[in-house]
Amino acid sequence: MPARQHHHQRRGTKLMWATACLLIVVIGFVVFEGLFVIYNGTNVPTPTIPRQPITKGSGTPLSYVVLGDSSAVAQGADYADGYAIGTTEHLAKDHQVTMTNVAVSGARVKDVLDKQLTTALEHKPDLVLVAVGGNDVTHLTSTSSFLHSLDSIAAQFIRQNCDIKIVVTGAPQMGSVARFPQPLRALAGVRTGQLNKTVDQFTAQQKITFAHIASDTGAAFSQHPNLFAADKFHPNAQGYAVWTPVLNQAIDEALASQPSHCPTD
Repeated sequence: MPARQHHHQRRGTKLMWATACLLIVVIGFVVFEGLFVIYNGTNVPTPTIPRQPITKGSGTPLSYVVLGDSSAVAQGADYADGYAIGTTEHLAKDHQVTMTNVAVSGARVKDVLDKQLTTALEHKPDLVLVAVGGNDVTHLTSTSSFLHSLDSIAAQFIRQNCDIKIVVTGAPQMGSVARFPQPLRALAGVRTGQLNKTVDQFTAQQKITFAHIASDTGAAFSQHPNLFAADKFHPNAQGYAVWTPVLNQAIDEALASQPSHCPTD
């Protein structure tokens, strides 16, 4: 065998082994990250929440519907400590508010569209909170797909009631989640930013309200891991207490200044 051919053969063999070793390292790292996420923290149960409407307060009647994922049912805390009840109590200061919660743990935006929207529309809401996005970040939902579902949700609410007020949370800051190791946590943060940029642009175009959960509370969750429940993923009662004022402010802004979506002559 000529020396040059032998040299190239040896070089090719070394490259093959180097590639194989790199692949083994990458696979091992991915497996480690996955096992870390699975076993880092103790799972918390999904609360059983009342599905029938609850009414609080007095004043102008207001039909309020909450849609979304596990955070909307206060997983990681008692339901009474979650933001569905917290925002309802806030609204009850000035309204006779009837709140219905159709959120389901694990939901992504497509689930809200396909499995929650019909029930929500039956309650003829004046105000809706669409609290979804975190699971879309972790399941790598494309921004275009997320936007398509969100647009359909908003359009159907507006079609039923052109004076409805719509508040959307987008994803909380998934880059703050204590359960995720690095660099997965950093990647989740980047993905959160990408998704929420799309939501921010969409809500501005549609003249509905964006509740800035991620930007307003992400740093607090990064700095204070005691805001997480035992699973290191969902907020606990203290964590939901950090989120609720942001939602209350967005709801107040929506009621005060979100324009009508009714056609004008």
